[in-house]
Amino acid sequence: MEASGDVHYCGLVPRQKRIESIAWDQAEANLWSSGYARLGSLLDPTECQDLASLYADETRFRSRIDMARYRFGRGEYQYFSYPLPDLIAKLREDLYQRLAPVANRWMEALGLDHEYPATHDEFVEVCRKNGQSRPTPLLLRYREGDFNCLHQDLYGDVVFPFQVVFGLSRPGADYDGGELLLVEQQPRAQSVGHSVLLEQGEAVIITTRYRPASGKRGYFRTAMRHGVSPIRRGERYTMGIVFHDAK
Repeated sequence: MEASGDVHYCGLVPRQKRIESIAWDQAEANLWSSGYARLGSLLDPTECQDLASLYADETRFRSRIDMARYRFGRGEYQYFSYPLPDLIAKLREDLYQRLAPVANRWMEALGLDHEYPATHDEFVEVCRKNGQSRPTPLLLRYREGDFNCLHQDLYGDVVFPFQVVFGLSRPGADYDGGELLLVEQQPRAQSVGHSVLLEQGEAVIITTRYRPASGKRGYFRTAMRHGVSPIRRGERYTMGIVFHDAK
C-alpha cells in the first residue's frame, strides 16, 4: 500500500481527524504520477455495514441501473436521491474541499481556463446553473460473475476531475475477485493498467477522465477509465462519491 494509505483507523477516531491525518501531499503526488491515490481506512466496519444495508431501501435512491441491460457489464447500482444520508453528504463536502485545490493545479498545468470553487456547495451551484441537478453518489452491488466495463463517469458539461471509491465489503471473506481496475491510455504507446483490491472501509481517489502527464513540451492529457474485474465468489458492495451532479 502506498504511503498515503498506510494508516488504519478505528471507529473511535472522529472522521474529520481521519481525513486530516491523511498524508495529503503524498496523495497528491500519487494522483499526479498514476491518476489514483489510496487513502487508507476512512470508514469503520459498522459504518460500512450500515451503508451497504441502505441498498434495500428504495426510498433512498432516485434510480436503479441494471448494468447488463445497458451493456455496462453485469450487476447493479443505485444513485442516491437528495437529501443524501448525512455521512455521505459530509464525506462529499470534506473530501471536495481537500481536492479542489489539486483540481485547480491540474487545470493550470493543462492550460485550461477553469477554476473550481473552494466549497462543494458552491460547486453544486455551478452544476445547477449548467442544468445538472441530480445527485450522483451511488451504491454498487456485485455478485458472483458480475463485473463493470471500463468507463468514465461524465454526467454533463461540468465535471470534477476526481471521485472517491469506498470498499464496504471484506475481500477474501465476503467475496473474491472484484478488483478496481484503472487503465490509462497513453498517446502513441500501449495502455497502462492498475489493479486495486479495496479493503473494507478503504477509500481511493481515482481520476474521472484524464490526468496531466509531463512531456517535452509541458503537460498533456492522458485519458483514464475505470471498471471492476469479475466477482469470483460472494457479494461485493462499494460506494462511489462523484462530486459533480448529473443532468
